[in-house]
Amino acid sequence: MKKIFLIISVLTVTAITVFNSCSKKIDEANASYPLINPTKTDANAGTWKPILLTSASEFACAAPIATTSPDYILQLNEIKSFQNNITNEEKDLVNYWGAGAVLRWNEIMRELVAKHNLPPYQNPDGSYPFPNANNPLAYPLFPFSNPPYAARAYAYLSAAQYDACVAGYYYKSLYNRAAPFTVDATLQTLLPKSTLPSYPSEDAVVMGASVELLKLLFPGDQDFINQKAEEHKRARLIAGANVRSDLDAGEALGRLVASKFIARARGDRAGAAIGTQAQWTQFETDAIAKGETPWISQETPKRPPMLPLFGKVKTWLFDSLTMVTTIRPAAPPSTTSAQFKAETEEIYQIQKNLTREQRSIATFWSDGAGTYTPPGHWNYIAATEFAQLNFSEARWARNMALLNMSIMDAGIVCWDAKYVYFNPRPMQIDTRIKTDIGLPNFPAYISGHSTFSGAASTVLGYIIPAKAQQFIDMAKEASVSRMYGAIHFRSDCEVGLVAGNKVGSYAIARGHIDGAE
Repeated sequence: MKKIFLIISVLTVTAITVFNSCSKKIDEANASYPLINPTKTDANAGTWKPILLTSASEFACAAPIATTSPDYILQLNEIKSFQNNITNEEKDLVNYWGAGAVLRWNEIMRELVAKHNLPPYQNPDGSYPFPNANNPLAYPLFPFSNPPYAARAYAYLSAAQYDACVAGYYYKSLYNRAAPFTVDATLQTLLPKSTLPSYPSEDAVVMGASVELLKLLFPGDQDFINQKAEEHKRARLIAGANVRSDLDAGEALGRLVASKFIARARGDRAGAAIGTQAQWTQFETDAIAKGETPWISQETPKRPPMLPLFGKVKTWLFDSLTMVTTIRPAAPPSTTSAQFKAETEEIYQIQKNLTREQRSIATFWSDGAGTYTPPGHWNYIAATEFAQLNFSEARWARNMALLNMSIMDAGIVCWDAKYVYFNPRPMQIDTRIKTDIGLPNFPAYISGHSTFSGAASTVLGYIIPAKAQQFIDMAKEASVSRMYGAIHFRSDCEVGLVAGNKVGSYAIARGHIDGAE
């Protein structure tokens, strides 16, 4: 098994600092990322295949005013007025957002996920409250951004950003309006000069789409989200990268694109994923009818299972029939079998003889309450890697969309298996087994960490082939960390990795035909 320091070595010094923090609640506002300066501009991104848009031109973007018009000259002067009195704080703002729109809005998403990744405490009567999207500021705050919710949030954000870029780049090519520093050579430029047309702004289309999705997913944080959007627009003006009409057009287009993803989200069945008491009971009854020991919540009082119908949520990369017939794993070892007994004893022996290195690995990958979750961990790994590769905004968006659609679909496959088989956790079977990393409140088979990691590592290996083996090794370590943490059997982990790999292969298949290769 790869040692943890080998895994960390593939990341930057910044990543080491964040990964070694006690909680991954995001300490990235001061992260040192290079300014985005793409080796390849991907000027043809407007021809790439969108995810939900029927075409890049589905939503109209009005023609820009001429760069010789009085209004445009006023917009240039607005930039100069900002630059005449620029402060160090504003320079920092330019550099922060200059690392890339997709990067920073993904980072903001991770921050919100970590903030809301807190399971509700029980009521005095022993029942548990559920977050309510219609009353997001009441306790418990909406949402509880557990791993399935987080995976879905990352996917919607990234997919919308990608389609917004496709649309934005299409209109860039159509209108071909020069960047402000090209129009006026006296204008300062505080960021690397892009050769792309500036209308509509690629930063603004990403921002417009991101704001709308984040408000849907985190309705109690709208003031924070709006503040970030204003900072983003101000940074682009101060930098001399865009005039205001570039930003206004891009933001409006991004919001229109987001509307398609919001409509999909409202009908993807995630709202019903909590299920009902009758359904929770039926899972247990079905397992007993098969002669198996069912999973039972080990919390006191017993907590309802986490999102038991998340396996019914609409996938991105394949349909439900494909999931059931091609990707759903076979049943785990029977709880009455010799193999199950042996795997239980294996976990006890691992825990009993746990090494310092194994404990570190279990902690490193735990990604529990108060963190950006396992999907967020892989988003951070991806962001750290992509930041070194000089991708364009469009390619950033495309790569993050492939990654996060696969992670969400992996979560759906995983939760489907969990509640089809309803298998117990090791410490439920053997009371000698204890865990130091927190016991998830849902069935064991298959491992979520393993399935998420199998999908993410497969997609990242496709995007960065030179590091494919390193991503595979990371995924294996993330998987086995759950055995070191004494919360999963070997079958949970090994089968989860395989299922995740299968999901990732569907994202790769999409990548081969999206026009970006």
